[in-house]
Amino acid sequence: MRIIIAGAGEMGFHLAKLLAAEEHDIVIIDTKGEVLDHVSSSLDVGTIKGSSSSPSILREAGVLKADLLLSVTSIEEINITTCMIGKSLGAKKTIARISNTELLQQRDDLNLKGMGIDEVISPASLAAKEIKRLLKQSALTDTFEFEKGTLSLVGIEIDKNSELMGKTLTESAYLNPDQNFTTVAILRNNETIIPYGENKFLEGDHAYFVSEPEGIATVTNLAGMESMEIKNVMILGGSKVGVHTARLLSKKYKIKLIEADKEKCHKLAELLPDTMIINGDGRDINLLKEENIDQIDAFIALTENSETNIMSSLVAKNNGIKKTISLVENMDYIHLSQSVGVNTLINKKLIAANFIFRYVRKGEVVDLTSIHGVDAEILEFEIGDKAKILEKELKDLDFPKSAIVGGVIRAGRGIAVRGNFEFMPKDKVVVLSMPNCIRKVESFFK
Repeated sequence: MRIIIAGAGEMGFHLAKLLAAEEHDIVIIDTKGEVLDHVSSSLDVGTIKGSSSSPSILREAGVLKADLLLSVTSIEEINITTCMIGKSLGAKKTIARISNTELLQQRDDLNLKGMGIDEVISPASLAAKEIKRLLKQSALTDTFEFEKGTLSLVGIEIDKNSELMGKTLTESAYLNPDQNFTTVAILRNNETIIPYGENKFLEGDHAYFVSEPEGIATVTNLAGMESMEIKNVMILGGSKVGVHTARLLSKKYKIKLIEADKEKCHKLAELLPDTMIINGDGRDINLLKEENIDQIDAFIALTENSETNIMSSLVAKNNGIKKTISLVENMDYIHLSQSVGVNTLINKKLIAANFIFRYVRKGEVVDLTSIHGVDAEILEFEIGDKAKILEKELKDLDFPKSAIVGGVIRAGRGIAVRGNFEFMPKDKVVVLSMPNCIRKVESFFK
């Protein structure tokens, strides 16, 4: 595919990195030469300096033959204009990054497709949905459902209380007597490990499993933690992500939102009638105690300052809150969740880039997600009638070592698979794969 990406910021760069691994023909447009120099030295993609809203620049980028035009600059108006002009010049599909809530809510009434914008994405809105997903299980660092929970991806932290600590996968097999979950990844010191029999679980590891519904409780117990029901949530920051999150979560949870700007608090009170708005500093332990922090089940830090978010989450953690989530602007911070003590660090640009990546996937991919901080993708494939994966048992397939099959959904039932598993047409297969071998994994399903 020929793909044009307007905007070489963190979001555009991450998208280009994902797509370049798949050998697409990619051109990145940006107004900053130094940013493009970094892109050129890091990735095998073309670059053009200039404004993506310029018809001549878009023509130079090859928009007439473009399969996909992604406009993900930080300026909403540029993204909208780029897609409108790009579509009129021949781009087959366009996606614009926006932040305007009104545009999001009225996209159908405004007929954005008729204007040349096939899809709009809002990093703030997507981050809010990600946070809602992360709140489902308090003891888990990550969770994602396939086919409405028929299979789930779940993550835990290995600490001194975990029964897995110090054991290899082979040695810990007895802890999974019903064989209803499969270990698919270990994150250790920023390194992603695809684990096999002799890989050992160490203290501080983040371990990830694909599990049948009945296996989730077992995995939670292996973390040495009890899962609790989340009812009361405290949000720090009335940012765009904070507003989207409060609006989304208030349908299910009791929400308190702390914002330091008094004038902004008045506006938030109008925007969020179902949320209690508190004016104050979320790092102030006296304020948190006044607001009954001991009764809060989850603390979500969503200011526009990464350091404030991390520090306030640590304060919350030290005061007994079990579930903490912090928004960070720098993608490099994502790996720090292993060491700083916050349950999960999220980055809205990374979430949005992975969302866009779904549009570009080839093959029989049904669903796709990623794990925060893990350099791998979780993909769900549907097996065709003549797929290579049907030829042998899993252990005899010469499946890439940089990928692992976590489970299968067959006739509405989730199955955590082992080496002697035989696949059938129409099976949906959940695979964790390092980026460099996704294409090879795909070949098994064609």
